[in-house]
Formats: sequence, C-alpha cells, structure tokens
Amino acid sequence: MSCCNSDLHNNIHPRRAISPVSVADTTAQVSQIIDMQGYGALEFLISTGPIADVDATFTVLVEDGDAANLSDAAAVADAQLLGTELLAGFQFDDDNEVRKIGYVGIKRYVRLTITPVANASAALLSAVAVMGSPSIVPTANPPV
Repeated sequence: MSCCNSDLHNNIHPRRAISPVSVADTTAQVSQIIDMQGYGALEFLISTGPIADVDATFTVLVEDGDAANLSDAAAVADAQLLGTELLAGFQFDDDNEVRKIGYVGIKRYVRLTITPVANASAALLSAVAVMGSPSIVPTANPPV
C-alpha cells in the first residue's frame, strides 16, 4: 500500500454546485460559479434520484470564463473536458445514478448547466464540484 497516494481527503475541496432539487419542467438548472483559484483540477459529480417522466432527457453543458460573474461564459471545448457532456447527461430510466465530467481548462471560473427536455414530472437531481490539485495542502475541513 502506498503511503502518500491514499490521501484523497486532504487533497480535494468539494463545493455545492446544484443543491438537491425536484425539477418538474424544462427549466435549466445552473450551478454555482466555481472559482478555480488555487486548484488545478475540477470534477462535477451529478447525482439523480427518481425521474418520473417516461421520456425526459437531461443535457449537460460546461462553461468557463475569466469574469467572476461569467458574463464572458463560453462552452468548454471538448479537449478541455475529461469525459463528455453526452456521457454526463442522463434520461428517464437513469434513476438513482451518478455521472461525472472533468474540467482541465485554464479559465478561473466554471459552471455546469443541466437542461431537461420533455420533462413534465418530478426529477430529483443535484451536483457537487470537487476541486483537486490544490496549491496548498491540506485543504480546509469543513470546506469553506
């Protein structure tokens, strides 16, 4: 067993991206803006609960920019993503699952948007941003 590679706890910084929500329409769910300052890696974890609508799909978009309010937001190029937005998306029969998509771009601010299509019933979802490769370790606990 390696002594130094097993410490994930002190080398990540989780942040709320999308609070748990029940979506019963096609309103896009936009995450908090994640400030990457001091971190070199980002992974969004998307969690679903029950999805009631039998034909709903949920697309994922990752955007980045240099402005703190992301007024300059642009879709992240595929080369700056780990995984794909397609694989991070989900549909009506993906109840109680988790998806992930990573960001390896150089912009300071990043956000995630989940957009329902053909959704008219309750769909439970949430997302967490997990930042890694911190410039200072250990990271704060609890996270701030």
